[in-house]
Amino acid sequence: MTPPARVPVGGAEPYDVVIGTGVLGELPAMVGDKARTVAVVHAEGLPEIARPVCGALEQAGYTVHALPVPDGEAAKEAGVLAGLWSAFAALGMTRTDVVVGVGGGATTDLAGFAAASWLRGVRAVLVPTTLLGMVDAAVGGKTGINIPEGKNLVGAFHPPGGVLCDLATLMTMPREDYISGLAEIIKAGFIADPEILALVEDDPKGAAAPDGPHTRELVERAVRVKAGVVSADLRESGLREILNYGHTLAHAIEKNEDYRFRHGHAVAIGMVYAAELSRLAGRLPAEAVRRHRDVLESVGLPVSYAADWPGLRATMTIDKKSRGATLRFVVLDGIAEPGRLEGPDEALLAAAYREIAR
Repeated sequence: MTPPARVPVGGAEPYDVVIGTGVLGELPAMVGDKARTVAVVHAEGLPEIARPVCGALEQAGYTVHALPVPDGEAAKEAGVLAGLWSAFAALGMTRTDVVVGVGGGATTDLAGFAAASWLRGVRAVLVPTTLLGMVDAAVGGKTGINIPEGKNLVGAFHPPGGVLCDLATLMTMPREDYISGLAEIIKAGFIADPEILALVEDDPKGAAAPDGPHTRELVERAVRVKAGVVSADLRESGLREILNYGHTLAHAIEKNEDYRFRHGHAVAIGMVYAAELSRLAGRLPAEAVRRHRDVLESVGLPVSYAADWPGLRATMTIDKKSRGATLRFVVLDGIAEPGRLEGPDEALLAAAYREIAR
């Protein structure tokens, strides 16, 4: 069996992202030898994945408690978080105990925030089970929940003690969810690693399948892009903003759709919008915009969206990259050349939207 890849994430609290197949044996080392109790927070629809996680920890000598939470974005609510706090209290969890999050990005976001806020911070280890979770949500230390006013507006930066990506879990994913996760991989290609784009362009059908010939390489490359960025800028004070390419409109779309719209689908549309904005601002050639559309459509991702523009525009004002009344966008000056556009003219924003609303 091919040994797992280890991608280091630096910073004040460094950790590894381990990527491979059949890698549960790595989990106890990530939990560490100081813990007595381990709370395994898992999506309730994933008992067949949560059971071996709990088994591996029990065999290592920990007292393990499985805490199921709702699937998907329904987990990222204040009431669910409060329920975890009560469960931690009932278990007598101390500062040396550990929270393990098992599931997609919503579950690992919730588990990470629960760990960050319990006793002002306990160790979290994340076991993402979706493509989106592996290449985005579980890496970088961002945790959070949603409120009616917007997505991820309440949270904390809390780096995990380790991230374990078992590629075998990808085989159980619904096809549309897997393709949705590809948006974040493709985003990493546009902002930093053009080889990702070349791999997708060379074999779109293979890229869209978890058993494709380049799956592990695509995951590794995307994780390395994110690890490199967050190692230099944990708290999104500068460089890390590039990871939000396409996300300003994407988050507005998700809110407009009451979070029933897949995140990756929204990001795909948001990237095309950002590319069109870059073009209209005179910063990106038209052929690079066409490449966005071609690559995303080749794997089955959407590139257009029509809705009430004033409503979407108002929602974007709440975006976390905004500073005061100034709206900030991550744009491109070329492939793998990210930049920022601050306070763009309203006519420019509307013109870019018309390009994706056709």
